[in-house]
Amino acid sequence: ACVCEKNKRVTDCRLQQNGQCRCQAIGSGVTVDCNTLTSKCLLMKAEVMGSKSGRREKPKDAFEDTDGLYDPECENSGAFKAKQCNGTTCWCVNTAGVRRTDKHDADLKCNQLVRTMWIIIEMKHAERDAPLNAESLKKFFTDTITSRYQLNGRFIASVLYENPYITIDLKQNASHKLPGDVDIADVAYYFEKDVKGQSIFHNDAGLNVSIDNEPVKLEKTVVYYVDEIAPEFSMKSLTPGLIAVIVVVVIAIVAAIVVLVSSNK
Repeated sequence: ACVCEKNKRVTDCRLQQNGQCRCQAIGSGVTVDCNTLTSKCLLMKAEVMGSKSGRREKPKDAFEDTDGLYDPECENSGAFKAKQCNGTTCWCVNTAGVRRTDKHDADLKCNQLVRTMWIIIEMKHAERDAPLNAESLKKFFTDTITSRYQLNGRFIASVLYENPYITIDLKQNASHKLPGDVDIADVAYYFEKDVKGQSIFHNDAGLNVSIDNEPVKLEKTVVYYVDEIAPEFSMKSLTPGLIAVIVVVVIAIVAAIVVLVSSNK
């Protein structure tokens, strides 16, 4: 037996001859490699199984997600299947497992799994007497993402501080992702759970944000997803929250273009 340090939602852990720990993901039985992050799809499936058995306490802010936790269909590789269903209702998802179409009946066709190429993690810290040091903050989050979540630094596009907001941009096109590279969707999921104090890591309380040896309290974290192909929502079916997400993403893209134009001048 061995301990899966990177994922506590596993069972039947065995030490391989090469010294690596391999376990079965709860809910799917798929074998996971404990040396790296487990895919978001397998983690969600395990979490649903845990909540069904009543072991896991429901987080008080679970309703913030427009669709909430669902029991996903995963490929053997751990990737999300492009089409997800709940009973007779189906929808298409991106590589982060986030719904990108209206909900339809079971006849819905999802021709491909659309890649989430850009993830924006926006955090807001509690009120402070003085702003944080932007360089120290950038170093903390860059070091954390590369060491704790094993993401190659070339996928961290920026860490921006606009007091009291901290914005991390993770960008990863399919063509840039090499075999063995951790996926940004998995990083964002581990990060989100860490920030909420629901760490997926074994015997881990979560992420302690400390800038220049001073603890920083985060009040709110929102994750936005930008896909390689625009989502297919009809405006009438959108909830106000979802419209806000799409608007924020559009504004973010436009803002990035404006910045590029300004800097080129």
